[in-house]
Amino acid sequence: MIGRFILAALLASGIAQASPPQVAVEGGIVEGREQSDALTFQGIPFAAPPLGDLRWRAPQPVIAWNGVRDATRARPACLQNDYQWNRANYLFADEDCLTLDVRTQTLTGKRPVMVWIHGGSNRAGSGGGPVWSNMSDQGVVLVAVQYRLGVFGFLSHRKLAAEQKGASGNYGLMDQIAALEWVKANIAKFGGDPANVTIYGESAGSQDVSLLLAAPSARGLFHKAIMQSGTPGFGMSFRPHDDALKIGDQLDSLTDSGGDIAKLRQTSAHALLAADLKLSDPTLWNSEFLWLRTTIDGTMFPKSPRDLLGEAPPVPVIIGNNRFEFGPPPGSVDVTKYARHWLGEKGDAAVAFSRAEDSKGADPRLGPIEARMETDIVFRCPASKLSSLLAEKGWPVWRYEFDVGPDNGTPEGALTSHAYEIGFIMNRKAIGPADKPVQMQDYWIDFAKAGKPGKAWPRYDNMAQSYVLFDRKGITRKQALRTDFCALTNAL
Repeated sequence: MIGRFILAALLASGIAQASPPQVAVEGGIVEGREQSDALTFQGIPFAAPPLGDLRWRAPQPVIAWNGVRDATRARPACLQNDYQWNRANYLFADEDCLTLDVRTQTLTGKRPVMVWIHGGSNRAGSGGGPVWSNMSDQGVVLVAVQYRLGVFGFLSHRKLAAEQKGASGNYGLMDQIAALEWVKANIAKFGGDPANVTIYGESAGSQDVSLLLAAPSARGLFHKAIMQSGTPGFGMSFRPHDDALKIGDQLDSLTDSGGDIAKLRQTSAHALLAADLKLSDPTLWNSEFLWLRTTIDGTMFPKSPRDLLGEAPPVPVIIGNNRFEFGPPPGSVDVTKYARHWLGEKGDAAVAFSRAEDSKGADPRLGPIEARMETDIVFRCPASKLSSLLAEKGWPVWRYEFDVGPDNGTPEGALTSHAYEIGFIMNRKAIGPADKPVQMQDYWIDFAKAGKPGKAWPRYDNMAQSYVLFDRKGITRKQALRTDFCALTNAL
């Protein structure tokens, strides 16, 4: 009797907690946890573990489990080397990593879904962020995806091509498609609308979003897309499959596999990670871009992603970049050689243009000449070219630039850095004057809900080339973003 009285009192006071939320998904039942403002589920499998004979194969269906699977804690990131910035993910990683996280207000309803694809050069990172984002407070269901990275996710190999109908590579992108298929089949049970899915990502995740727009096998799995600092190939030429196979040849040499794919599948993950650090593409300035140069593998991409984008059905897109992303430190490279590497015969003209900017007093927010050129060539100009390509085909396009750096005591603050915008979107941090704050998150949410980011943001077209600038003044309409320099660049 006393126990019942105590329980009733606890329930009345709100101290007693309800049962943990459980959802039946493909494979079995998952149990998440209830927080003050959301329900979260971590580490839900969306495909079979890519182990043993499944290494370097398309993702396979989820393996069912018995009982209730604990989805209250983070699961390992996909295997990756230690690049310092990703040390936490490197230390907590596993080849069994094809999982996703979900954050939702309730298990009922029919809310827009936003699927996050993380960055990290397609060789590092994890999908852990959105499960803690307050974006769900605005009535969306958040999903974060993990996918195979580096040599595990993007290797092409002669024996793989022999067993896979002449194609190989881009397994990490296949993982992303498998995750989107899981969303289509299961997200309604989390209060999400499978007919209103927005994919969004940053850096390599943004590039992957753009590639999913091109991939025929991804069509119909999402309805809108947001690209933050990344486009197909990052301004590089697309890699022919024959060139990708030569990277597989390098792996054979480094592991003494003799071209035997069965032996490579038995090789330790540690040895493959060590070999990954030694793989190279002679067309690249450095190997940091190794897994960012897009391979035309024959399956995901039967032809150039640019051509595939021209054929794809239009969906609304947001495309943007940061005003300063990154680049070589001042004086660390021969600027002329660097420009020629990226732009070929147009490199000298690009250097002359940039030197003239310096002599006139270049905008300091663009950074020094080396990084200014890399931001233009790798990020800004490809984003504008992609915007123009899609707008010409009738896609609804919105273009932006972000320029809010860390405060260093000056009115402008420090230069913006690559990925700095993520916190403003995920955490609804305000920019602009205190009496008229602007939240980028609100524009992302409006886009996910209605397919356009609000009246203050004009749609991009190839006449006006309108875009908005998010900076310390708030949001400002602009036109023709560095078109003079971008005329000297080649690729998406």
